[in-house]
Amino acid sequence: MDIVTRKQLNILIQLAEADRNFDSEERELIYKIAKLKNFPEESVEELILNPEPIGTFGALSANQRFEYLYSCIELMVIDEKIFDSEIIFCIDIAIKLDFKKDVVQFLKDEINNYSKEEIRPIIFERFT
Repeated sequence: MDIVTRKQLNILIQLAEADRNFDSEERELIYKIAKLKNFPEESVEELILNPEPIGTFGALSANQRFEYLYSCIELMVIDEKIFDSEIIFCIDIAIKLDFKKDVVQFLKDEINNYSKEEIRPIIFERFT
């Protein structure tokens, strides 16, 4: 099983629960990411029922760290209802991923203005 994808999905599931409202748009995004990465749907369901401790991210490549962060922001803004608990969660994840905490506000504000590939170099230039 792909541990990198498992950790990413686990984080997204916990973020979706951060506002105490795991809505259908958030659920769909999590399943979409799982499908794109050939991660079994049954394993996603198990993670939803039993989230795992987040742990550390030391073994991730720079691109994997970016993917984790980007997917968190994508999930946070998908329902257009952003709660302080979600922002705090994302800041905590960003710091654990070795990004500056300001990256969360920047991505939240700019995620719809740039493609993922356009914003990637900006993030590494300004927030690492």
